[in-house]
Amino acid sequence: MDRMNTFDILQLLVKETGLQKNQVVQTVGLLEDGATVPFIARYRKEVTGELDEVQIRQLQEQLIYFKELQERQQTILKSIDEQGKLTTELRSQIIACRQKTELEDIYLPYKPKRRTKATIAREQGLEPLAEQILQGVDAAVNLELLATPFINPEHEIDAVETALQGAGYILAERFSDSAESRAIVRELTWQQGLFRSQPARGKAGTVSKFEMYYDFSEPLKQIPSHRMLAMRRGEKEDILRLSIEAPEEEILLRLGRALLPESNPYHNWLKLVVEDAYRRLLAPSIEVELRLQAKKTADEEAIRVFAENLRHLLLAAPAGSYRVLGVDPGLRTGSKLAVVDRTGQFLGHVTIYPHTGRGQIEPAQRELLRLLDTNQVEMVAIGNGTAGREMDQFVRQCLKMAGKKLPVVMVSEAGASIYSASDIAREEFPDLDLTVRGAISIARRLQDPLAELVKVDPKSIGVGQYQHDVSQTALKKSLGEVVESCVNYVGVDLNTASWALLSFVAGISESLAKSIVSYRDENGTFIQRQQLLKVPRFGKKAFEQAAGFLRIRNAEHPLDNTAVHPERYQLVQQMATDVGLKLQQLVADQGRLDAIDLNRYVADDVGLPTLRDIINELKKPGRDPRETFISTSFREDVMEVKDLKEGMNLNGIVTNVAAFGAFVDLGVHQDGLVHISQLADRFIKDPNTVVKVGQQVQVRVLEVDLQRKRIALTMRSGEVKAQGNDRKIEQRPVVKSKKVQSQNTKTDLAAALEKSGFRVKKR
Repeated sequence: MDRMNTFDILQLLVKETGLQKNQVVQTVGLLEDGATVPFIARYRKEVTGELDEVQIRQLQEQLIYFKELQERQQTILKSIDEQGKLTTELRSQIIACRQKTELEDIYLPYKPKRRTKATIAREQGLEPLAEQILQGVDAAVNLELLATPFINPEHEIDAVETALQGAGYILAERFSDSAESRAIVRELTWQQGLFRSQPARGKAGTVSKFEMYYDFSEPLKQIPSHRMLAMRRGEKEDILRLSIEAPEEEILLRLGRALLPESNPYHNWLKLVVEDAYRRLLAPSIEVELRLQAKKTADEEAIRVFAENLRHLLLAAPAGSYRVLGVDPGLRTGSKLAVVDRTGQFLGHVTIYPHTGRGQIEPAQRELLRLLDTNQVEMVAIGNGTAGREMDQFVRQCLKMAGKKLPVVMVSEAGASIYSASDIAREEFPDLDLTVRGAISIARRLQDPLAELVKVDPKSIGVGQYQHDVSQTALKKSLGEVVESCVNYVGVDLNTASWALLSFVAGISESLAKSIVSYRDENGTFIQRQQLLKVPRFGKKAFEQAAGFLRIRNAEHPLDNTAVHPERYQLVQQMATDVGLKLQQLVADQGRLDAIDLNRYVADDVGLPTLRDIINELKKPGRDPRETFISTSFREDVMEVKDLKEGMNLNGIVTNVAAFGAFVDLGVHQDGLVHISQLADRFIKDPNTVVKVGQQVQVRVLEVDLQRKRIALTMRSGEVKAQGNDRKIEQRPVVKSKKVQSQNTKTDLAAALEKSGFRVKKR
């Protein structure tokens, strides 16, 4: 049976991706051979022509799409062939399809259907009448005369009108099943249609967060992701009724031209059939299809924003290997304090009650200072949840009284409670209370956010928009790819990493990660990468994929603590020999490394891109690619929303970025919103070009709504800018459309909080 072969798929991939044929062929070969995306991007640059992870993943997705298309083609060919209707022309049409939608349109007339009005009409013997009308061969015979012979009471056809109605049903179904008809309706509806939202039955005038959508319409192809998902949520909650308003007049005109020749004597009657086909069959079907398409587009954008936020959060600067006291603040139930050593190992814990009465303050101070002294604590991490600012103030006062100077850092505890109750936490600390596990997690998040956050379901971290409304399958896949990418970008300490962190290393599954930890527990720390091959079920393929991303501090081999892959150790040894040094002497000797002529080492399997990577890694072995850690302090006189005043300048931390702006933590238990129009003194299309999750920013308060606890902020003017952005913002007028101007009002800024669909943290 005909099918696209591998060469055809590769040709399509070249066309779709715009990559060189050799890049596509080589990269697909690596993917088919089981290589992971991080491994290919990092260690096979010569093979792929230096494709990055994004390009490789896009190529991988296209490859999967065309494979699925190929399989679907075979299923459809087999189905039509079994019906005895597979002609040479139809076979060629199906084989030529390169889009799933186009393929399904062609298959629709042959697809097994439920019993329809057209099916009943065919059973009544009216198909010949339908054919005669459509052909219109005899202009002298009117419809009544043409239909009279088909009157048959036994088939419940007792009048000419009944016969014509049945013939109309047959033709309407044929018209609606036409691939050309569906393409016309789909294209015109997408290009010119309006997505309309109205209150559901009985909901008009009801006070709800969806009021702005009670009489709302917007071009279907232009509607932003957050509005589409907001309206769909309103529909799901039975508050809104959604529909697509198509350009019916133009659609019917185009359908008539495509389906009905002007010379047909029954043209006027057939126009009515076309109208019936469109309104009863085509319009509802295409509306469902386009609503799903719009939902998919909205999902993709929301997932993209979520993934971008997650990436920045995971790659937040680590404080590093310090002894840390983690504090999970609380009021009535007390605050849990837990200490971890420089590798994150738990040392001890205590519960204090500094906020339940004056009689508890002195005992709390003593316990805090005892824990700090006994464990030689070097930093304090405080969760930013309930009582976080109060605990921050308490700790700072204690340190001041005791004459101690320790960094005190507020740490996001989003998802910490999820971790505390997880299987991973129970495995790590089976004998500890949930809240103590939370304090340990807060301490570790300060040391290394990535290593700790991988233990939490990304959806629980709170940096997404409408995350429960998008495709959960697509969301899980995208976020999983982000975590994998971040983990392999940074690298993993083989001797301290949890199995949860190891499971995201290229080539290592969850079960294999657990085997590595078990081997480490039984045999002690790893002293060389080659020991991995002694781990049960850790084969050569896994070693090839994973080894370069695993680090061993103080390893026997000096390259085991670098990103240099073991397959290149011999090459590096040759470089050292050529310059007259031992391998250990060459590592970190920038002068000698700069003097090496890389062209001498170019070979069939290694080129300049890989050689440059090796030299850069040797200059700074074991370096962490993340930014340097900087502690942020909130204003001590601003503890709650009521302390905020319009015009006040504050430090803040970006906690979430959406299509319409960014949410900023000011240390008042409630995030403020910097609307997209207030992010800079220039037009901003995408907030991610200005701010990112975890970034320290300076903001000015525009408006405070105490009743609703809404905070409108601005980063506009040259005096208010993102931390680290030293470029002065040019002051110039911003030209906006009326629509943009209306979005810049204070009312809209406040409303955006409620209408946005974000879980704005109320601490």
